[in-house]
Amino acid sequence: MARPAGEFDAQRYFRGDHKLRFYNIGTKPLRAFARSLYQANRAHWSVEDAMTLADGLIADPYLETKSVGIEVLARFRRSFTPRLLTRWKQWLVGNHCANWATTDTLCGMLIGPLLVQYPDLAGRLRAWSTDRNMWVRRASIVGLIPLARKGMALDLLYENASTLHSDKEDLIQKAVGWALREAGKADLTRLEQYLLENGPAIPRTTVRYAIERFPEARRRKLLEQTRRI
Repeated sequence: MARPAGEFDAQRYFRGDHKLRFYNIGTKPLRAFARSLYQANRAHWSVEDAMTLADGLIADPYLETKSVGIEVLARFRRSFTPRLLTRWKQWLVGNHCANWATTDTLCGMLIGPLLVQYPDLAGRLRAWSTDRNMWVRRASIVGLIPLARKGMALDLLYENASTLHSDKEDLIQKAVGWALREAGKADLTRLEQYLLENGPAIPRTTVRYAIERFPEARRRKLLEQTRRI
């Protein structure tokens, strides 16, 4: 399934010593493979069986292998239970998701849908925003995006964003900006007010991501109004 190695430069997407390995498989065939695994086993597997598979694959050094585990497990989302959140956090703590792609896939396909199904669980992500592990911190904000898109948990999202503004990691600053932008889709006025009230304390990278959906003239004005004096 792999493409020729020359067609993919990991350093374009994963800076630094990421320690990831790649089969260089495109998204479409990878998802088709995950779908075939699910279809072959759906009749006799429970969500716990899928979790056993994912537990094994998430620890693999190859990015695509991690993705397959998450993709298969995601197809059992109707059977997700609250206790899975703790187990997924252990993936992050154990650095099995120590890259933005795996962390964001985990958030988008597993954590986010679980929180939509059980909104009361979202409060647990408050403590994640101060975790020593940067991937847990990234998940504390990215994991709330599916709720935010439904206009839910906005108070918590803004609270976690405020906690993370002092984070020096570029990948955290970008994630916070992304989450704020998504929150703005539900309430653009609230986002603008938040930026005006907190702008000088917010990293510029975060602000630039957060204002992407504003009209161009308003974006320029917000960049000026939120600048540190």
